[in-house]
Amino acid sequence: MSSTASAASPNTPYVAGVPRRIPAGELRARIPGWGADLDPADRPSVPRERTDLSTGAHWVFPEQQPEHQPRERSVEHAFLTPVFGSSVPLKGISGAMRRYAYRYSEARAAHWLILMAADRVDAGGSHLRSLLTPHPDNPVTETGVLSEFSRHGLSSRLGRNRADVKEQAVVPFVAAGPWVMAGVGGYAVFRAVRRAVGR
Repeated sequence: MSSTASAASPNTPYVAGVPRRIPAGELRARIPGWGADLDPADRPSVPRERTDLSTGAHWVFPEQQPEHQPRERSVEHAFLTPVFGSSVPLKGISGAMRRYAYRYSEARAAHWLILMAADRVDAGGSHLRSLLTPHPDNPVTETGVLSEFSRHGLSSRLGRNRADVKEQAVVPFVAAGPWVMAGVGGYAVFRAVRRAVGR
Protein backbone atom coordinates (compact mmCIF):
# COMPACT_ATOMS: atom_id res chain seq x y z
CA MET A 1 0.00 0.00 0.00
CA SER A 2 1.32 3.42 -0.89
CA SER A 3 2.12 6.07 1.67
CA THR A 4 -0.56 8.28 0.11
CA ALA A 5 -3.24 5.64 0.64
CA SER A 6 -2.15 4.85 4.19
CA ALA A 7 -2.05 8.54 5.07
CA ALA A 8 -5.58 9.00 3.74
CA SER A 9 -7.06 5.99 5.53
CA PRO A 10 -8.07 7.72 8.82
CA ASN A 11 -10.13 10.25 6.87
CA THR A 12 -11.61 7.93 4.27
CA PRO A 13 -15.24 8.77 3.47
CA TYR A 14 -16.36 5.15 3.86
CA VAL A 15 -15.70 4.83 7.59
CA ALA A 16 -18.16 6.20 10.13
CA GLY A 17 -16.93 8.74 12.59
CA VAL A 18 -15.58 12.25 12.73
CA PRO A 19 -12.45 12.86 10.62
CA ARG A 20 -9.35 14.33 12.24
CA ARG A 21 -9.59 18.11 12.37
CA ILE A 22 -6.59 20.31 11.58
CA PRO A 23 -6.41 23.34 13.91
CA ALA A 24 -7.62 26.56 12.26
CA GLY A 25 -4.46 28.42 13.20
CA GLU A 26 -2.31 25.85 11.41
CA LEU A 27 -4.47 26.08 8.28
CA ARG A 28 -4.49 29.88 8.33
CA ALA A 29 -0.71 29.97 8.59
CA ARG A 30 -0.23 27.44 5.82
CA ILE A 31 -2.91 28.52 3.29
CA PRO A 32 -3.16 32.20 2.30
CA GLY A 33 -6.75 33.41 2.65
CA TRP A 34 -7.95 30.39 4.60
CA GLY A 35 -10.83 31.13 6.95
CA ALA A 36 -12.25 34.06 4.98
CA ASP A 37 -15.74 32.57 5.37
CA LEU A 38 -15.55 31.60 9.05
CA ASP A 39 -17.96 34.34 10.04
CA PRO A 40 -21.48 32.87 9.64
CA ALA A 41 -22.69 36.27 8.48
CA ASP A 42 -20.57 35.83 5.34
CA ARG A 43 -22.02 32.41 4.49
CA PRO A 44 -25.60 32.32 3.21
CA SER A 45 -25.64 28.51 3.45
CA VAL A 46 -25.17 28.46 7.26
CA PRO A 47 -28.79 27.63 8.18
CA ARG A 48 -28.55 24.45 6.11
CA GLU A 49 -25.23 23.33 7.58
CA ARG A 50 -26.64 21.07 10.27
CA THR A 51 -24.20 18.58 11.74
CA ASP A 52 -26.54 17.22 14.42
CA LEU A 53 -28.78 15.34 12.00
CA SER A 54 -28.66 11.56 11.66
CA THR A 55 -28.00 10.16 8.18
CA GLY A 56 -30.44 7.31 8.77
CA ALA A 57 -27.89 4.78 7.61
CA HIS A 58 -28.32 1.35 9.22
CA TRP A 59 -24.63 0.54 8.95
CA VAL A 60 -21.34 1.81 10.30
CA PHE A 61 -19.52 0.63 7.17
CA PRO A 62 -21.42 -0.40 4.00
CA GLU A 63 -21.28 -4.03 2.93
CA GLN A 64 -18.38 -4.60 0.53
CA GLN A 65 -19.36 -5.77 -2.96
CA PRO A 66 -17.66 -9.10 -3.79
CA GLU A 67 -14.57 -8.66 -5.96
CA HIS A 68 -14.61 -11.64 -8.35
CA GLN A 69 -11.57 -10.39 -10.23
CA PRO A 70 -9.01 -7.71 -9.36
CA ARG A 71 -10.28 -4.19 -9.95
CA GLU A 72 -8.26 -1.02 -10.40
CA ARG A 73 -8.05 1.28 -7.37
CA SER A 74 -6.92 4.88 -7.10
CA VAL A 75 -3.83 5.44 -4.97
CA GLU A 76 -5.79 8.19 -3.23
CA HIS A 77 -8.01 5.54 -1.62
CA ALA A 78 -6.92 3.17 1.12
CA PHE A 79 -9.02 0.35 -0.36
CA LEU A 80 -11.52 -0.39 -3.11
CA THR A 81 -14.82 1.47 -2.87
CA PRO A 82 -17.66 -0.55 -1.29
CA VAL A 83 -19.57 -0.54 -4.61
CA PHE A 84 -17.98 -0.58 -8.04
CA GLY A 85 -18.94 -1.30 -11.63
CA SER A 86 -18.51 -4.82 -12.98
CA SER A 87 -20.36 -4.75 -16.31
CA VAL A 88 -17.20 -4.10 -18.34
CA PRO A 89 -14.31 -6.11 -16.88
CA LEU A 90 -10.76 -5.26 -17.87
CA LYS A 91 -9.35 -7.38 -20.66
CA GLY A 92 -6.35 -7.66 -22.95
CA ILE A 93 -3.82 -4.94 -23.63
CA SER A 94 -6.25 -2.13 -22.82
CA GLY A 95 -6.96 -3.71 -19.43
CA ALA A 96 -3.25 -3.94 -18.65
CA MET A 97 -2.86 -0.27 -19.64
CA ARG A 98 -5.72 0.76 -17.37
CA ARG A 99 -4.25 -1.15 -14.43
CA TYR A 100 -0.91 0.56 -15.05
CA ALA A 101 -2.59 4.00 -15.17
CA TYR A 102 -3.83 3.51 -11.61
CA ARG A 103 -0.25 3.39 -10.34
CA TYR A 104 -0.28 7.16 -10.81
CA SER A 105 -2.25 9.67 -8.80
CA GLU A 106 -5.39 11.08 -10.38
CA ALA A 107 -3.67 14.46 -10.14
CA ARG A 108 -1.01 13.31 -12.62
CA ALA A 109 -1.45 13.78 -16.37
CA ALA A 110 0.06 10.32 -16.93
CA HIS A 111 -2.97 8.73 -15.23
CA TRP A 112 -5.45 10.26 -17.64
CA LEU A 113 -3.29 10.04 -20.77
CA ILE A 114 -2.78 6.30 -20.26
CA LEU A 115 -6.51 5.81 -19.68
CA MET A 116 -7.33 7.69 -22.90
CA ALA A 117 -4.77 5.64 -24.84
CA ALA A 118 -6.29 2.46 -23.39
CA ASP A 119 -9.71 3.54 -24.68
CA ARG A 120 -8.25 3.97 -28.19
CA VAL A 121 -6.56 0.54 -27.99
CA ASP A 122 -9.83 -1.03 -26.85
CA ALA A 123 -11.78 0.64 -29.68
CA GLY A 124 -9.21 -0.46 -32.26
CA GLY A 125 -9.28 -4.01 -30.94
CA SER A 126 -13.07 -4.06 -31.13
CA HIS A 127 -12.94 -2.95 -34.77
CA LEU A 128 -10.39 -5.65 -35.61
CA ARG A 129 -12.40 -8.34 -33.79
CA SER A 130 -15.51 -7.33 -35.72
CA LEU A 131 -13.74 -8.38 -38.94
CA LEU A 132 -13.93 -11.98 -37.71
CA THR A 133 -17.72 -11.88 -37.28
CA PRO A 134 -20.43 -12.43 -39.93
CA HIS A 135 -21.41 -8.74 -39.62
CA PRO A 136 -18.26 -6.61 -39.31
CA ASP A 137 -18.39 -2.90 -38.53
CA ASN A 138 -19.20 -0.72 -41.51
CA PRO A 139 -17.00 2.40 -41.30
CA VAL A 140 -18.94 4.17 -44.05
CA THR A 141 -22.40 4.05 -42.49
CA GLU A 142 -21.49 3.84 -38.80
CA THR A 143 -19.23 6.89 -38.75
CA GLY A 144 -21.87 9.06 -40.39
CA VAL A 145 -19.53 10.10 -43.19
CA LEU A 146 -22.37 9.95 -45.76
CA SER A 147 -24.18 12.78 -43.97
CA GLU A 148 -21.20 15.03 -44.75
CA PHE A 149 -22.44 15.10 -48.35
CA SER A 150 -26.18 15.25 -47.70
CA ARG A 151 -26.62 17.34 -44.53
CA HIS A 152 -24.54 20.46 -45.22
CA GLY A 153 -21.46 18.87 -43.63
CA LEU A 154 -18.89 21.18 -45.20
CA SER A 155 -20.79 24.43 -44.65
CA SER A 156 -21.49 23.55 -41.01
CA ARG A 157 -17.75 23.19 -40.36
CA LEU A 158 -16.33 26.27 -42.07
CA GLY A 159 -16.72 29.92 -41.12
CA ARG A 160 -18.53 29.25 -37.83
CA ASN A 161 -15.67 29.65 -35.34
CA ARG A 162 -15.85 26.01 -34.32
CA ALA A 163 -13.30 24.90 -31.73
CA ASP A 164 -12.83 21.45 -33.28
CA VAL A 165 -11.67 22.54 -36.75
CA LYS A 166 -8.10 21.34 -36.14
CA GLU A 167 -9.32 18.07 -34.66
CA GLN A 168 -11.33 17.32 -37.79
CA ALA A 169 -8.12 16.74 -39.75
CA VAL A 170 -7.19 13.89 -37.37
CA VAL A 171 -10.60 12.20 -37.13
CA PRO A 172 -10.37 10.33 -40.48
CA PHE A 173 -7.10 8.73 -39.37
CA VAL A 174 -8.56 7.69 -36.01
CA ALA A 175 -11.70 6.27 -37.62
CA ALA A 176 -10.01 4.59 -40.58
CA GLY A 177 -6.77 3.62 -38.84
CA PRO A 178 -7.86 0.17 -37.61
CA TRP A 179 -9.29 -0.67 -41.04
CA VAL A 180 -6.12 0.38 -42.85
CA MET A 181 -3.99 -1.61 -40.38
CA ALA A 182 -6.23 -4.65 -40.82
CA GLY A 183 -5.93 -4.34 -44.61
CA VAL A 184 -2.16 -4.00 -44.50
CA GLY A 185 -1.89 -6.91 -42.06
CA GLY A 186 -4.17 -9.07 -44.18
CA TYR A 187 -2.16 -8.29 -47.30
CA ALA A 188 1.10 -9.14 -45.49
CA VAL A 189 -0.34 -12.48 -44.36
CA PHE A 190 -1.58 -13.18 -47.90
CA ARG A 191 1.89 -12.50 -49.37
CA ALA A 192 3.59 -14.64 -46.73
CA VAL A 193 1.24 -17.55 -47.41
CA ARG A 194 1.63 -17.14 -51.15
CA ARG A 195 5.45 -17.21 -50.87
CA ALA A 196 5.32 -20.25 -48.61
CA VAL A 197 3.06 -22.12 -51.02
CA GLY A 198 5.19 -21.05 -54.03
CA ARG A 199 8.27 -22.73 -52.55
